[in-house]
Amino acid sequence: MNFKRFISGSNKILTNSTLQISNTSKSMSKFSTKITYSHQSTLPRLPVPELKETCETYLKSLEPILTNQQYERSLMAVKDFLKPGGKGEELQKLLKDRQNKYSNSSWLIDWWNDYAYMGYRDPIVVWVSYFWVFKDDKFRKDPSARAASIARGAMQFREELINETLIPDSTKAGPLCMDQYRYMFNSTRIPKIPSDITHLADPNQNNHAVVIRKNQFFTIDLKVNGRILSTNELESQFKKIYEMAGTEEHTPLGILTTENRDIWTATRDELLLNPLNKKSLEIIENSVFAICLDDTKPVTREELSRACWHGDGKNRFFDKSLQFIIFDNGKAGFNGEHSRMDATPPDRMCNTFLHNIFTGKFDDGNSHAPITLPLPEKLKFDLTNQKTQIAVAKKNFNELIDKHDLKVCVFEGYGKNLIKKFGVSPDAYAQMAIQLAYFKLMGKCDPTYESAQTKKYLFGRTETCRSVSNESVAWVKAMENPHLSDVEKGQLGRKAIASQSTYMRKAVDGKGVDRHLLGLRLLLKPDEPKPEIFADPAYSRSSHWNLSTSQITSEYYEGYGWGEVVPDGWGCAYMVKNNSLHFNLVSLKLGNETFRHYFHEALNEMKVVFEKTIPELTPKAKL
Repeated sequence: MNFKRFISGSNKILTNSTLQISNTSKSMSKFSTKITYSHQSTLPRLPVPELKETCETYLKSLEPILTNQQYERSLMAVKDFLKPGGKGEELQKLLKDRQNKYSNSSWLIDWWNDYAYMGYRDPIVVWVSYFWVFKDDKFRKDPSARAASIARGAMQFREELINETLIPDSTKAGPLCMDQYRYMFNSTRIPKIPSDITHLADPNQNNHAVVIRKNQFFTIDLKVNGRILSTNELESQFKKIYEMAGTEEHTPLGILTTENRDIWTATRDELLLNPLNKKSLEIIENSVFAICLDDTKPVTREELSRACWHGDGKNRFFDKSLQFIIFDNGKAGFNGEHSRMDATPPDRMCNTFLHNIFTGKFDDGNSHAPITLPLPEKLKFDLTNQKTQIAVAKKNFNELIDKHDLKVCVFEGYGKNLIKKFGVSPDAYAQMAIQLAYFKLMGKCDPTYESAQTKKYLFGRTETCRSVSNESVAWVKAMENPHLSDVEKGQLGRKAIASQSTYMRKAVDGKGVDRHLLGLRLLLKPDEPKPEIFADPAYSRSSHWNLSTSQITSEYYEGYGWGEVVPDGWGCAYMVKNNSLHFNLVSLKLGNETFRHYFHEALNEMKVVFEKTIPELTPKAKL
């Protein structure tokens, strides 16, 4: 693969076999003619919505969360912003000019990558990274065997991507942007001030994994002489690492990746002064992915979720885009670095190899004649001058983790199969379950973020679907009103779901509120006074995400989640499986156990009212 082809126009530095990319991802002037990236040149560009339309949608989203007096202030601010010849019109013109300037890219992507991720200075673990817990593999309870199947499965997916034979993502409406897949393998986030950068190593020259055990770093080749190693060969290599690592923990270099990004930048710069450290860090950063062989045996959903989300912070390297985690009892999971890649590309990869493994379609490669492999190499570090930073990082990490509570709510009463029979969107149904459970807990409705995918556009990432509406508020209040009938409650619930689905469609089309207003705001000069629309308390209030939500669903996952985005809120990741619903609840100990109870209560109550309001099927016309 000609790796340079997919970053044409980016701010890049090519050094030998590695490629470093700053926080820009500009136009691709050359596109692949092979399968994987074949649609890139024909994808539409992210639109700039009409200002009036955005403002109308914005005001509508404010109605359910503001008092009448607060809403009147916001209404006046919006009217002032929309005045002919006013600031709104001026900023809109500048944004359209920017769109024209980025005619082969996206007016948003550089801003978004920096604003939301690369310029973010808090630790990425908890605040940025996300996790999955994989379903148990009953045939591979030995951790070496489990690690081997996962490593080979990921490499098989990578092979398709490198060869550009991977079929592009698509929906019924058409193909989706594949740009994010460039950051899946051989990718590492590098701490820099003021904004981090992305390091990509040439996949044709770097076919090794970094394996972490007892806080030590080892490397093994995953592909030799053009062939991906078989599961038997990989298993033997992992067994050797278990033996080489011994039983004692070593100084945890990995804990440094849990620190504030500015602190980690300074510490990494110190590490690089030592040639030994520099060489070993380059090997880690060039690796295909990380395999973390943990020495724990988590069992419960909460234990597994916490172990995959953050673990002890030491047996990790959180800057790697992909980390597969294997526990001593054979259980396994995944941790993803979110900055350059949303969860959907790694989800496709994991689902692909897990599906093959669990359905007997997995090619283990064991029919190949085995080859003699060298011992795994242990990477060497001199951490003498970093002992203080490591001790502080441990302390900071433990304090951060101790503040958090994580609870997993698994509702097994029904799932997607039944919800579809209700005649409603399973995703919108789950969103309304979140709203009802939250209302039961808090007695009010607060701003809720649901991630909407905008990959139908070139370099599209996400837009916000604002889940709280006049219809959702009316419905949750009705559900708590004993004087209303089940039919009345069901009818209001269907209106709430319709409203949710309508906003989601707008967001997917790039016509949500939040990214457009962000673009307009970022065009203001530093010393320029804010227009009232941005000074209005409702602007920050409406994007204070007390509930940060998103769905990734797989029958092969037993857990999925991330942290909250505001101190008084929750991270609520969810899965709508065929016959169950899973909600992962993370907060700063705000009552997750009670919240979990209300999810069960809400879902049981919803079943009653939606069953009673299933639309009648249209009678077939007589022949």
